[in-house]
Formats: sequence, structure tokens, C-alpha cells
Amino acid sequence: MTASAHSFGALHQQPEPLLLINIWDPASALLAQQQGAKALGTSSAALAWSLGYADGQQLPVAELLAAVQRILRVIQLPFTVDIEQGYSDDPTQVAQLVVQLAELGVAGINIEDGTAEPQLLCAKLRACRALLEGRALFINARTDVYLAQLVAEADAVTECIRRLELYKEAGADGAFVPCLTDLAVAKQLSQHSSLPLNLMGWPEGATVEDLTETGVKRISAGPALFLRSYQAYLQAVLSFLQQSPLTDLPLNYADLNHLFS
Repeated sequence: MTASAHSFGALHQQPEPLLLINIWDPASALLAQQQGAKALGTSSAALAWSLGYADGQQLPVAELLAAVQRILRVIQLPFTVDIEQGYSDDPTQVAQLVVQLAELGVAGINIEDGTAEPQLLCAKLRACRALLEGRALFINARTDVYLAQLVAEADAVTECIRRLELYKEAGADGAFVPCLTDLAVAKQLSQHSSLPLNLMGWPEGATVEDLTETGVKRISAGPALFLRSYQAYLQAVLSFLQQSPLTDLPLNYADLNHLFS
């Protein structure tokens, strides 16, 4: 467990950004592992949808823990879990969940501020570190300054820098800024914060070299891979309903079943 957390942290210290594959069940995890992914992470939305719940802290914690156990059973890669805002405003309850995840064997978590004041996330981070009692766990602190447009655009960079510094002091290991697509702004954040910077999705036209030069250390896909997968499923359903045979599939029964052997 500790080794996995340390190796996951080391993936954020390489020159090129870590390409984190977002998964939602054992099959998606195994396929990503087979294709050479270096680490895996849940998308909160994808995991919730796959279990029959809406995104936005609707997923029961018991369902989350059971899903994490099923995924951990079949993978060998570092695995991080998105816990949204921790499924509680009580820092102690959030910390208890984080310790449960660490004991299961996850290497890291994402936890976000949402629309709350940053002091609440700081309290949650401090409670997590206290209850972990020095146990290694990569905590990626997400700020929704851009995603939720928490401040005027002219103030967004300054507000991000302020929040990331608070989260670092409270115990965060990484900084996640979804909906930030401006590489110039990303470079500013990288220069003003020592936390490895995580973006969601590829900024339009950007290359790995661009992101490396900018200082971005991690790129994740969010729910995009789930949505792309279910778009393909939708098309297959429509074809079947229109009496078209589902043949010549690149991924066949034997190949997929073999992954679970």
C-alpha cells in the first residue's frame, strides 16, 4: 500500500505529465492496464453512473467502497479514487472514509472544494493527515475556481494560487484545476505552486511537449472515456435493434474473458 502510494507520487515528478486513465469498473481497469497505463483513477461521474446513481455526491459510501474493492482485486497499478467533497461536510467523517480507502490499498484520492469556502477543504485535509498518522497517500486537491466560475475571470488566477497554497499547507500533494485550458495560465500556476498540476482533458492543440514546458504533471480524462464508451454502446444497440449483426468486433469474448483469468 505504502509502496503503491510512493510510486504513484513519483509519477508526478517526471518531466512529462502522467496520463491518468479514468476507469469505473474492473473491465475498464483491466483494459487500460493491458494497454500500458501507468496509473488508474476513477471518475466520480463514471463510477456513479455505472452503479446507477447521478454524479454529485449521490453515490452511497458503501457502494463506493465495494466498487473500489472489486477494482483493486484485479489490478496491479497505482489506483486513485475521486471522492468528490468527501461525501460529508464533517472533516472527521471525510478522514474516516479516506483511511478506509487507504486500508483497502488505494494510492491516492481526489477531493474538491466545490462552491464552499476553501477553509472547509483545508479542515478536511488536515483531518485526513491526522487520521492517516503518517501513512503515505497522494491527496490531489481539486479547486473548482474555473469549473464553477467561483470568481470573476480577471481574478481566477490569483484565487487559484491562493487556494492551492492553502491546500498545500493543509496537506495536499497535488493540485487539480478542471476546466483550465489556457496553457499560459497553467504555467503561471506551476510557477507559483510547488504542487504538481493536474488538468482535465487536453487543451486544444496542445502536445505533450507543450504541457511539459508548461509544467503540467498530470492529465486525466474525467468522464470522457465513459461517455465515449457508452456512445459506442448506444450505436451498437441501435444497430442491433435495426437487425444488423454485431460481428467482426475488435474486442472479442475470449480476449476479454482472458483478462480475468
